[in-house]
Amino acid sequence: KKNKDFQVVYKNGKSYANRYLVLYIRENGMDKNRLGISVSKKVGNSVKRNRARRLMKENYRFLGENIKEGYDLIFIARNTINGKKAGDVGKSMNRAVSKAGLFKG
Repeated sequence: KKNKDFQVVYKNGKSYANRYLVLYIRENGMDKNRLGISVSKKVGNSVKRNRARRLMKENYRFLGENIKEGYDLIFIARNTINGKKAGDVGKSMNRAVSKAGLFKG
């Protein structure tokens, strides 16, 4: 939740981008993952930003159990996320996590 934590991940982490979002990752040295979600005002008004946030949180709920532990993950929504369905956002998140090599097994 703290800006300092986000800045450390932005500065020292790796990024993976696709059409709807950007994923920043960094090892955190803990035995759990920490999730950050960022939606800029460029995405739209508060209704659109909150919808994007809800879609990303819900899709992470399904992905979370398949992701390796010990990482800080920050998902940043791009303005192309507007009007997309949950399945599209889920596929985009899945691709970003896969590209980062964070899936178990």
